[in-house]
Amino acid sequence: MLNRLRRWLCPDLAIDLGTANTLVAVQGRGIVLDEPSVVALEKGTRKVLGRGTAVGKLARQMLGRTPESITAVRPLQDGVITDFELCEAMLRYFINKVSQRSGGLRPRVVIAIPGSITAVEKRAVFNSAERAGAGQVFLIPESKAAGIGAGLPISEPLASMVCDIGGGTTDVAVFSLADIVASRSVRIAGDEMDEAIMEFLKQRYSLSVGKQTAEQIKIEIGSAAPLDQELTAEVRGRDTIGGVPRKAIVTSEEIREALAGPVGAILACLKSAIEQCDPELVADLVDQGVVLTGGGALLRGLDVYLSEQLNVPVRVDFDPLTTVARGAAICLDHLADWRESFDTGERDL
Repeated sequence: MLNRLRRWLCPDLAIDLGTANTLVAVQGRGIVLDEPSVVALEKGTRKVLGRGTAVGKLARQMLGRTPESITAVRPLQDGVITDFELCEAMLRYFINKVSQRSGGLRPRVVIAIPGSITAVEKRAVFNSAERAGAGQVFLIPESKAAGIGAGLPISEPLASMVCDIGGGTTDVAVFSLADIVASRSVRIAGDEMDEAIMEFLKQRYSLSVGKQTAEQIKIEIGSAAPLDQELTAEVRGRDTIGGVPRKAIVTSEEIREALAGPVGAILACLKSAIEQCDPELVADLVDQGVVLTGGGALLRGLDVYLSEQLNVPVRVDFDPLTTVARGAAICLDHLADWRESFDTGERDL
């Protein structure tokens, strides 16, 4: 009865705190917020524009396009908080936007975090969330939330493998009997793909482009494996020699060449996790394969490329951008069942 009353007065929240985007699910309502992890500031100050509302989509539109009086920044890099004050402001804005609070109650919050995060970085997440308005805070590895969100049989005596490719980190985990039996995490993911495209265009075409342009190129013609019909795209930027605007035509073969480094690092991360497993678990993976989640999973042909290299089936989750948030929301609905999977911060005190 008390739990139902609490859920009505102050529903609990599940947050996928990502380098590129933050997703928030409300207990009983599912995912209600999906916004970029960006904050716009008055330059030279720590004041968030628009009375604290220049956060998320509005702030992202300003990236690379701001006048001298405005700075648009990301409070997270490589999956971890690099600016505590701005992360707190961002979380407070998102929590206030989706949370209804009555009777002075503060929502319990489940937050998905990268597997490579350190104890100090975990403490930063706890502190930022608590100061932003959260009550009790629970942390869960992104890979575990992804496995739950993808509907993998992680509680069975059978190996299940997930690879979550976000904006700042790639998290790989093998599950059996509801626990992680092997894992790897590298701070190479979607952002590094964008940077690789930027560097390639600068070296090959003497063309300087911003991160948003590089991301758009990746979405339009990027691939990890050869395409049945190769693609082309027109790219506009600044000539690095003459300093004037210029455009160039690039092909999907060239962008595939540019992405070879980050894609190879993701493959190495998967191989390293598999090498940790006992032979019986590896045998399971021959049938079970790997599930890809996160925005990076949408790169064309990535599943084909990884399947060929690993010699196991690889598939992309039906909605990879929301898999982690959906998994965290499931944990939120079954807090008692998944409590042992959470980090409550007590061991870091």
